[in-house]
Amino acid sequence: MNRNVAVIGAGSMGVAMAILLSKNGNNVAVWSPMNDEISMLKANREHVTRLPGAKIPDSVEFTSDIEIAAKDSEVVVLAVPSQTTRQNCRALSKLISADTIVVTCSKGIEDSSCKLLSEIMQEELPNNSIAVLSGPSHAEEIARDIPTTVVAASDKIQVAQFLQDLFMTPNFRVYTNTDVVGVELGGALKNIIALCAGISDGLGYGDNTKAALMTRGIAEISRLGVAMGGNADTFSGLTGVGDLIVTCTSMHSRNRRAGILIGQGKSVQQALEEVNMVVEGVATTKPAYELAKKLEVSMPITNEAYSILYEGKNPRFAVGDLMTRDKKTEMQ
Repeated sequence: MNRNVAVIGAGSMGVAMAILLSKNGNNVAVWSPMNDEISMLKANREHVTRLPGAKIPDSVEFTSDIEIAAKDSEVVVLAVPSQTTRQNCRALSKLISADTIVVTCSKGIEDSSCKLLSEIMQEELPNNSIAVLSGPSHAEEIARDIPTTVVAASDKIQVAQFLQDLFMTPNFRVYTNTDVVGVELGGALKNIIALCAGISDGLGYGDNTKAALMTRGIAEISRLGVAMGGNADTFSGLTGVGDLIVTCTSMHSRNRRAGILIGQGKSVQQALEEVNMVVEGVATTKPAYELAKKLEVSMPITNEAYSILYEGKNPRFAVGDLMTRDKKTEMQ
């Protein structure tokens, strides 16, 4: 059955979701607040700067009027920078019905409140069913129909199963999970580790270093996740280890690309300007650092990332401090 779907955000993930959902037989409307972006999408039927070469089906509609996009929507897909989640949900609260399912593809933690995006969505849309779609899923590959697996997470299993049916194709496999906290934290926190993996690459370190960062990174992600109520098993799955692997190793990853530039000596601001896309790991590091302190969870890699990004610490000194910490057993 065809569904009316509004995609909020016309960046790389928003366009990739629109292509996928349209090819799956749904009626898709995409919103962007930028008139020039909408004009470009209408004229070219592709996002020439974010997803060049990925053709958008003619049936996908584009608008800079969020009311038009949201009208009669049965599902809203949020594909916006994580720090804009609250304002976009607030705008949608006046436009969608209580029956509309709202699912976010964004990965982050709100800087000002240290809240998960699902918590923000529930606060701003208390009458709606809320879900998260996450996993190792670069938009560039989704748009090219390259085999991809993700997780639809909701505390209501029937909502997760509905989204599984909505998104699933022969090349886009969707699993379900009710551990929203675990799924969301895995997706958000791996961006910090990917940023650090990029810094390691920029410093000229090797595969050994990156393997250590990824392995110890998932350990501290899991520690914070469990402390916040997530299921430990979730972090060994697609939205934990899976998302960490793809983001730390691929040049599609804007977090890794920004990290490489920082490791090469660029300032954080210079790196962000050169990547010229939202680098979620930078914004997520601060609330993750604060949550770890509040919950008394050991997150040494995150602590050093915070020192590099917000206190100007030399990345080589950060690596040195990580390597010369007190001796421990591996499972400590």
